Amino acid sequence: MGEYKEGDYVKVEFPDEATGIGEWMWLRVARRDDKKQIVYGTLDNEPVGDYGGEVKLGSELAVSYAQIRDHKSRRSSRRTRLDRRFQFAIVRRQCKE
Repeated sequence: MGEYKEGDYVKVEFPDEATGIGEWMWLRVARRDDKKQIVYGTLDNEPVGDYGGEVKLGSELAVSYAQIRDHKSRRSSRRTRLDRRFQFAIVRRQCKE
């Protein structure tokens, strides 16, 4: 079963039936239903595809476990964001010197 917890991020595949090329986007987990194997959450990416204007940054979605391609725990996701901010600060400081 899924180990997805509130605040975690899952990378979800959105297949394009017409082209056969899928788009992968991050979803921030709000809750899960292990019995139905569904994760509920908020889209954390701006989609490249159109999706009829129905899917956009901040959209609330329900996705099947079968569509999940990656998982980052809330703890590791926060660590990654902090690392990026720290790296940016170092680069910025070096540019000023």
